[in-house]
Amino acid sequence: MSEADAFEFAMGEFTATFPRDRRYATNHMWAAEVSPKRFRFGLTAYAVRLLQDVYFLDWIVEAPTTIAARSQIGSIESKKAESDLYAPVPGQLTLINDAVLADPSLINSDPYGDGWMVEMEASDDSPLLDPDGYAQHLIKAWDVAQKTIKGQANT
Repeated sequence: MSEADAFEFAMGEFTATFPRDRRYATNHMWAAEVSPKRFRFGLTAYAVRLLQDVYFLDWIVEAPTTIAARSQIGSIESKKAESDLYAPVPGQLTLINDAVLADPSLINSDPYGDGWMVEMEASDDSPLLDPDGYAQHLIKAWDVAQKTIKGQANT
């Protein structure tokens, strides 16, 4: 990807790349609009880097389901953590990627392609950020993540 097509964010020795043709949720999911108000979501390189080696994915909702933003939709397990997954926007969950459910490692190998997780139809103007807004959010999120990592290392 060229600089015009993507932006980068330094995470210590690792640099995460983010496509500019997407929008982003503050829960570190990317959103690609597949039709008006219908978005495909996956985890950003930032989330994948923090999780490292995703090996299990589970959904607690099925499509089609109407859900509120920040409602739990599933969980993910990786080498580093087990985390709940939350809806990035309010609306209807319309599709779950069965391929990534069968092989969660797609999230590691192709987070912006075959590693997408769900499609949702947003119910209103979604709180998604443009790439520059997400870049600013990453600065704040990385500060918190570093403090958390250092805190865990000191316990």
